[in-house]
Amino acid sequence: MTDAAERAVEGEVLASGTAEPFATDVVVPPDKHTELVNVFGRLIQYKYVVAIVYVTALFLDILDTTIVNVAIPALGEQFQSGMAEWVVLGYTVSLAVWIPASGWLGDRFGTKRIFLFALAAFTGGSLLCSLSTSMAQLILFRVLQGVGGGMLTPVGIAMLFRAFPPAERAKAAMIVMIPALCAPAAGPVLGGLLVTHASWHWIFLINVPIGIVAFLFGWRNLREHKEHSAGRFDLPGFVFSGAALALIVFALSDGPSAGWGSAPVVLSGTVGVLCAIALVYTELHVERPMLDLRLLSDHMFRICNIVGLISMASFLGLTFVMPLYLQLLRGQDALTSGLTTFPQAFGIMISTLVAGRIYRRIGPRRLMAGGLFAAGITIATFTQIGLDTSLWTIRGLMFLRGLCIGFAFVPMQAATYATISPADTGRASSIFSTQRQIGVSLGVAIMASIITAHMALDHIPSGDEVDTALTGFHLAFGTTVVLTMLAAFAALFVRDSEAAGTMRPKLAASEH
Repeated sequence: MTDAAERAVEGEVLASGTAEPFATDVVVPPDKHTELVNVFGRLIQYKYVVAIVYVTALFLDILDTTIVNVAIPALGEQFQSGMAEWVVLGYTVSLAVWIPASGWLGDRFGTKRIFLFALAAFTGGSLLCSLSTSMAQLILFRVLQGVGGGMLTPVGIAMLFRAFPPAERAKAAMIVMIPALCAPAAGPVLGGLLVTHASWHWIFLINVPIGIVAFLFGWRNLREHKEHSAGRFDLPGFVFSGAALALIVFALSDGPSAGWGSAPVVLSGTVGVLCAIALVYTELHVERPMLDLRLLSDHMFRICNIVGLISMASFLGLTFVMPLYLQLLRGQDALTSGLTTFPQAFGIMISTLVAGRIYRRIGPRRLMAGGLFAAGITIATFTQIGLDTSLWTIRGLMFLRGLCIGFAFVPMQAATYATISPADTGRASSIFSTQRQIGVSLGVAIMASIITAHMALDHIPSGDEVDTALTGFHLAFGTTVVLTMLAAFAALFVRDSEAAGTMRPKLAASEH
């Protein structure tokens, strides 16, 4: 090994939690736990190999949830179908079903194997979606996409946090947050460009070459990890969790359009809640549950999940509402709408870089609470925007919102697993990803309910409808303020002392 390579790994610790032999192209430095992987003739630390593969897959997964939204009208017109919303709903429900199972599957069959299977399912589903000739085919292939997408995030984040030592969790969180928060902002822009200047097929086809490259890169360079304590498959937990999440997501998604009092919404919501109650009882009475709810007894893990649930509902709720305001109330096209919300991504990128650097000195509590309080104040200004508000003013506010929210999400991601053992990381990531999906669905459902109570979503309001519609948007923006402030209040209960392992200096961490 060269002197430069030795200096590159100085002070680093690998927390992979496995003793399996390395691949032949992995060089292990003497007396070091960090490994180097030969990637196209260059030695790269293994943790960054994991980060490259995971970030690519995560960006595609999250991008796909937002890029499709701007194409819904075009899809309905193309296939002459009133079921275009199921293109989004089918993917969301599939995600909800498979997220809880992903932790056990990764522990039992190996994180590399399951992650690559999920990436292949997602990429293959994308190709099939682009080739669909009917709405039924498209919905079916979106469900297949969701099988892969549901497993990508929990298994990938388990790999990432095993590869990065506790003292570098803030760095890992910073890596995760960039695609996790930028993809929702980039999706409408890219979707608007493709739908406007190409065709709807390309919003799915764009995933294929990137997915293939990421798969081949991961196949060659990722290493396998299994947990011998995975235990037997929790079939009752899988059935109850899948049914509860799918039915509740269906009720939340279909409620705004079908009506909250409609029979399908009431029935699915009620049965979903009953399945959720049965899930909690079951998971607390089996030795190795699908969703290890006992992990929520850990104070840090519990508080970070509460903050994550509420803040994600606010974040994606406003991201859902703003394009409706711009397109239905202001008459902007999809591309202009996407470009107006996109500055949020720049704010996020700046704040994530800063937050990752100051995390060790300041700690998660002040960063999370301060970032969320500042975001809430920024969002409050949206309640004052009108029909003639400059688009550049809105872009500036979106930038400020992203700048604030990045300071909260990076430490939250780093601190969530601070007190979780490597053996429990897979199951913990399933819980974290599950609450995130619930937060997304809840935020969108609440915002959609408020908007549809004041206007129809299938046409631009006119005359007296405009004032009523604007009132609805102001109420929706105000609701996101309340959610953000609730998340900030919950963040005050975070204890920096419990995150000490993630705040430890590199050199100190390397001694352990």
